[in-house]
Amino acid sequence: MSHLEPGDSLAQRVRRLEDLMAIHQLFVDYGRYLDAGDIDAYASLFAEDGEVLLGPIGRAKGRAAIKDLMTRVLAGRAGSSYHIISSPQVVLDGDRATATVMWTVIARTAEGGAALTMVGRHADDLRRERDGWRFVRRMGYVDLPSTMPRPPSA
Repeated sequence: MSHLEPGDSLAQRVRRLEDLMAIHQLFVDYGRYLDAGDIDAYASLFAEDGEVLLGPIGRAKGRAAIKDLMTRVLAGRAGSSYHIISSPQVVLDGDRATATVMWTVIARTAEGGAALTMVGRHADDLRRERDGWRFVRRMGYVDLPSTMPRPPSA
């Protein structure tokens, strides 16, 4: 159950808060690892059978395929953009959860300034695993189109 109920024990309330904080950290880490170009850490945020669907950027299932996709997408771009993660909405259901989160990408311009390049959202299916919460399926939607060049094809 996502919401606190009057009869919930203190342990249930603490567990819910811990789950929400862990999921929120997953969102933050997603952007941080993307921005740093840390593909191994990025892929570790997904379940072994996890899937990412990023519209025109591509889709991949399984950590190895996710690493391959993001290696191509981020080639030469690490450190050139910054993700702002906002407005998380999480619905907990035991060891599973669904969520939506907004994201904004700010890129460094050739002059060293900042430019808003994309605004969008993710719709997520998540699962608690032995080592924490992981993305099972992450579907990205671009609400304001990108000004960034498309990655090279595989």
